[in-house]
Amino acid sequence: MSFSADVKAELVRYESKGRHCRIAELAAVIAFAGRLTGSQECAERLADSAEHAGRLTGSQGHAALQVDTENNGLARKFLTLVRQVFGFEVELEVVGSVSRRGNRQRNYRVQVCGSEKVEKMLHTLRMIDDNGRVTVKDELVNGLLVQRNCCQRAFIRGAFLSAGSISDPGKSYHFEIVCASAGKAGQLQSMINSFGVDSKVVERKRHYVVYLKEGSQIVDILNVMEAHKALLDLENVRILKNMRNNVNRQVNCETANINKTVNAAVRQIEDIQYIKERIGLEKLPANLRETAQMRLEYPEASLLELGSYLTPPVGKSGVNHRLRKISKVAENLKTKGD
Repeated sequence: MSFSADVKAELVRYESKGRHCRIAELAAVIAFAGRLTGSQECAERLADSAEHAGRLTGSQGHAALQVDTENNGLARKFLTLVRQVFGFEVELEVVGSVSRRGNRQRNYRVQVCGSEKVEKMLHTLRMIDDNGRVTVKDELVNGLLVQRNCCQRAFIRGAFLSAGSISDPGKSYHFEIVCASAGKAGQLQSMINSFGVDSKVVERKRHYVVYLKEGSQIVDILNVMEAHKALLDLENVRILKNMRNNVNRQVNCETANINKTVNAAVRQIEDIQYIKERIGLEKLPANLRETAQMRLEYPEASLLELGSYLTPPVGKSGVNHRLRKISKVAENLKTKGD
């Protein structure tokens, strides 16, 4: 499975302890993946509450609240939450399959049937009032359902399960949840950012995406959703990537230093050979002559090593000073030669 699928599988298994948290998580699933179907009367009263995920259709004498998904984990989560919060029976069926890269992908439909049950659920989730009027339009959830910190965690968890994804951390860091409107994205962004995370919103193909791009912040959001195993897996990947990056930086730095040393030695030897051909090394002062001879004898030696071969030994800065003087002599000879 992908890393995103692993995270969702862990979240599906997580069970909120409080009823209020389960209601918040169920509200998220319905807000992102729910769809109302039913009678015309129900359509007139509840249509706006489904604008985020579908439309009311059919002419049955009863309403149904359903979730269509390719993710069997989300289907199980919806079923479990409805039973835990309301005690309603939920119908689960496979409604078809699609081909994905040569594999058959099943589509699942889970639904609660009956106008009374549906309206009770929507009342509890504060999506309609006593008169059937919609209370949530350009929002994902009524703020009263997510006043508590734990309920916000549950809502974000349900939102990610329904409309979120996360990239393979071995390749890149990217976390996102897709929303239907700017207002809904803004509400989700504010909820996520209340945990000290700096999420952003971008418009993409008529949708609005709440996203995170930094590894440390994705670790934080996994902690918010209480996906602790995925968090540890991501941290392990981050540690390995940081180690590789540090090793690469050190290797690049050492390589650059080696190249710098080699290039400098090549220039020094060229200058010494030029002096030798033009005037002879015996024309140089004794200390410079000895340094030049040692450089010719040990072309790959570092300045520190070269200094240790001199009599008496000379430090790195002293050798560098002598070689600069030799280069200056060569430069003057070249100027006179021109």
